[in-house]
Amino acid sequence: MTVATRLAMFLWAVIAPLSALAEAEVRLGVSIPAATHSFMGGIGYWANRAKTELEKKHKNLVITIKTSANASEQANQLQDLAGVNRINALVIFPFESGALTRPVAEVKRKGVYITVVDRGLTDTSVQDAYVAGDNQAFGSVAANYIAKELGGKGEIVALRGIATELDNERMNAFNTALAKSPGIKLLDAKYGNWNRDDAFKVMQDYLTRFKHIDAVWAADDDMTVGVLKAIQQAKREDIRLVFGGAGAKHMVKTIMDGSDKRITADVSYSPKFIYDAIRLTAEARLAGQSLPATTIVPSVLITKDNARQFYFPDSPF
Repeated sequence: MTVATRLAMFLWAVIAPLSALAEAEVRLGVSIPAATHSFMGGIGYWANRAKTELEKKHKNLVITIKTSANASEQANQLQDLAGVNRINALVIFPFESGALTRPVAEVKRKGVYITVVDRGLTDTSVQDAYVAGDNQAFGSVAANYIAKELGGKGEIVALRGIATELDNERMNAFNTALAKSPGIKLLDAKYGNWNRDDAFKVMQDYLTRFKHIDAVWAADDDMTVGVLKAIQQAKREDIRLVFGGAGAKHMVKTIMDGSDKRITADVSYSPKFIYDAIRLTAEARLAGQSLPATTIVPSVLITKDNARQFYFPDSPF
């Protein structure tokens, strides 16, 4: 055997395993709620954009996206992703925190890498990584702005989202910040389920029960639409400020145009973070690496001064 032959065999012994490793396929499942409202429409938009762009960039990456109408359906789809699609990584936006914790744990026991997005699970040991917007800032930014605009005095109502860990974080932060302005009274805070129709009904109830309201915190821009409709139908003119959340394009455009004097600010929480979560997870697993335990995307105040940088006209949200 010549020296050249031995050298070639040695190089093949070294390079072949590395080549196989480099070409190892990452089968990434993405589980998200269905587009029941525009924020989830945005989640779907950014998830599909991530699939298109990342699969084009990485030939050894396969992304399977499944949407679900409720927690039970999402749990069943997780079984399909693990059993049928044989995923080895999962990015999940849980429909509900408590109901999805055990199903995700079952997937993890199969050796699947888990990235949880936005709505944290009730048992954080189930996840390998967590990616979300800053839910504490989401609540505190709203409370601080409302308190400042009301001059530290007034009566307000709030509409919460769905009973999840992130909603608790937002509401707790809101209450903590509001406590610094004892002249402001929170009359009530009910769940509007991040839904226009549900928010409309909640706001109708508030308008019936409370004869004077200075401001409304509708902790989602979809709910803000329902709130404004209820106010319009009731012909109430006492409400000076309506503060939403998440930076929906129609709300950001309203701020940019100054077309509604009650809507002068918002707080960012773009559905684009699902794109970031998918990209970070895919690229980490392709490299055989893990993500940091927690990645938080900042939630900041949106005003007329900076609104344009938060305006995504092509997104459903």
